Amino acid sequence: MKQFEVSIAASGKTFIVREGESILTAALRQGVMLPYSCKNGTCGSCRGVVQSGEVHYPFHPPLALERSDIAEGYTLMCQAEPVEDLVISVREIEAVRDIQVRMLPARVIEKTLLAENVVRLRLKLPRAQRLQFLAGQYIDVLLAGGKRRAFSIASCPSLEDEIELHIRHVDGGDFTGFVFDELKERDILRLEGPLGNFFVRNDQPERPMIMLGGGTGFAPLKSMIENLFEQGDRREIHLYWGTRTREEMYMDDLPVRWASEHERIHYRRAISDATALAITDCFKGFVHEAVVADFPDLSAYDVYMSGPPAMIDAARQAFIQCGVDQQRLYYDSFEFGLDVPVRVLARPH
Repeated sequence: MKQFEVSIAASGKTFIVREGESILTAALRQGVMLPYSCKNGTCGSCRGVVQSGEVHYPFHPPLALERSDIAEGYTLMCQAEPVEDLVISVREIEAVRDIQVRMLPARVIEKTLLAENVVRLRLKLPRAQRLQFLAGQYIDVLLAGGKRRAFSIASCPSLEDEIELHIRHVDGGDFTGFVFDELKERDILRLEGPLGNFFVRNDQPERPMIMLGGGTGFAPLKSMIENLFEQGDRREIHLYWGTRTREEMYMDDLPVRWASEHERIHYRRAISDATALAITDCFKGFVHEAVVADFPDLSAYDVYMSGPPAMIDAARQAFIQCGVDQQRLYYDSFEFGLDVPVRVLARPH
C-alpha cells in the first residue's frame, strides 16, 4: 500500500497518509489535531492550503469550496486524499489533543418533550467511566449497519457521568423518528466521542463573544456558556437564538434567566416565520441578520455559531462582509444523515 508524507508548514509536524485515506482521518489517527466539524465537505471548517504536492477528491467535488478557491490551492482536509507527498498550511488545534475518543454505552434516564419537535435525552454513563470533553463538542450515536448520528452535547463538562442531548425530529429521518416514537427510558444507546473542534478559545479572553444558534444549535452554546459560568469567565456574551417559530425556542426561559442574573450576558431571539406579525419580542428574519443589524462592525468580536449548514454558510458570508477576523470565527455545522431530505439541509433558520 502506498503511503504519503504530509508536512504542516507552520509547525513542521509530519504524519503519514495511507492510500485511500483522507488527510484529516490520517492526521487524527496520529494525534495531529486539525479543525473539522461536518466531515462531509459541506462546512469548510477543515479548509487549508496545499503549498506543494497534489490531492484528489475520490467521491465528489467539495461543496464548501468555490472553483476559485481550488485554483488558489485551498482544499478540504476531510475529503482530500494525497497522490504524492504534501506540504500544507492549516490551523492546528492543540486543546483537544489529549482528550481520548471512546466508545461507551449510555442508559436513557430521561426523555422529555421540550417542544413539539424537540426532545431532551439525559444519558447516564457507566459507573466507572467518564466522558471528558470540551464544552461545544459532540458525540456520535452508533447505529446498526455502521450508521451513526452526530449530536452536540448540551450539558456542562463538569457533569461527567451524564450527557444531555437535544434532538429535533426531522421529517424522513429514521433515527429521530425512532427517538420520538420508540426510544424509552432505561434503553441503551452506544456512543462515540467526544468529537469536533468547536469550543471556546481562551487565548484572547478580553475579546467579547457573539454566539448564535439555529434550532437545536442552542445545545452546544448552552454547554459553553454554563462552562464559562463555572470558570468565572468575565467576557461579554451576546447570545442570538434563531428558530422558525416562537414555539420552537424550546428552552427560552434559560437564556432569559442568564441575562437577568449576569450583566455581561445579552440575549436576543430571531424567528423566520414571516406570518408571526403579532410577536414583538423577537427579531423578524434569520438569526444572522439580527446579528448584522446590531453589529455592522464585527472586527472586535469572537464569533461562535452552530446550526444547519445553510445557516452557517449564510452567516459566515455576512459576517466576513462585516469585518470579522476569519481566524476568530468558529462554527459547528450540523451533519445530517443520508436519509434526511435535501430540503431540510437548505433551511437557514
